[in-house]
Amino acid sequence: MKVLVLRHVPHEHLGTLFHTLKANDLNYEYINLYEDENPNIQLDDISGLIILGGPMNVYETDKYAFLKMEDRLIKETVEKDMPILGICLGAQLIAKALGARVMKNKEKEIGWYPLSITEEASKDKLFKHFKTEETVFQWHGDTFEIPEGAVHLAKSPLCLNQAFRYSTNVYGLQFHIEVTQEMVSEWLNVTENKEEVMSLKGKIEPEAIKEKGPQFIANLNSLAEKVFNEFCRLIGK
Repeated sequence: MKVLVLRHVPHEHLGTLFHTLKANDLNYEYINLYEDENPNIQLDDISGLIILGGPMNVYETDKYAFLKMEDRLIKETVEKDMPILGICLGAQLIAKALGARVMKNKEKEIGWYPLSITEEASKDKLFKHFKTEETVFQWHGDTFEIPEGAVHLAKSPLCLNQAFRYSTNVYGLQFHIEVTQEMVSEWLNVTENKEEVMSLKGKIEPEAIKEKGPQFIANLNSLAEKVFNEFCRLIGK
């Protein structure tokens, strides 16, 4: 079985999810949309879809041609009842494809933030591994409405809609549980990201984000392994 992975920028990759796919004997194929905006994608030999994050917004279709392709692909994948996992931009793209609105959040979340799960999440295959409150890594300025018919799974003080499940096997996560400490450091050094943080005029402290990492990263990696294992089981069904 093979999993298709849509990647929008080089530094936003599978992270710890790579090891979970490997442990579950699942092959994967990166589609690097920053290199090919119009890839020829065939779903016949694909068993699951993962859509990673990126700095673009779902409504920037004139600037990023691949966003329209992704919208069509998600709709087709949902129709095929194929497991889908969207992270950050990936979650926003799934929400949009399912008819929900994506818009700017009241405030950007960049760094380590508390996340609370909903009552419904405690009964969910992936989210049953979350404690009532977890600290997760965030990097987003937009948010989404929960699609009609989907289950709201998580929220934070600054962003009400942090995760959802549609049907039994389509998940959107606004936050990043796939990151390693090395990825966090790398993201903070990407030129475009540094400019974004600087534009917030001191609201976000990069050094504080780095310093907090060792406090939270081990728990985050452990949680990610459990959550991603559950997603891999959905693919293996």
